[in-house]
Amino acid sequence: MHNQSDIYTKDQYYEAIIQLRPKSEEIIKFIENQISKRKDVFISKIVEKKFGIDFYITSQRFARSLGKKIKDNFMGELKITRSLHTRNRQTSRDVYRGTVLFRVKEDNE
Repeated sequence: MHNQSDIYTKDQYYEAIIQLRPKSEEIIKFIENQISKRKDVFISKIVEKKFGIDFYITSQRFARSLGKKIKDNFMGELKITRSLHTRNRQTSRDVYRGTVLFRVKEDNE
């Protein structure tokens, strides 16, 4: 069995935020489980919000694919966006940070 602390890093570096609205324990476990399968992706920090929870993770590409997996497994709405973060001085390329928002569909809707 893997150790949950293996999926966290003390480093504040992140490329993407996975936003979960509202908070769902079942989906949180799903996200942590998917990240634990990867040796190259970590959670930099978790921020609890008034209406949900944000996971800051180290891979934008993985965040997008994880968003699609969440949509396939749970009822809800997926929105993937990205914003310009900085410009790499060495390559002169733009560096983006991604946001994956999953809004859980309530049963009474």
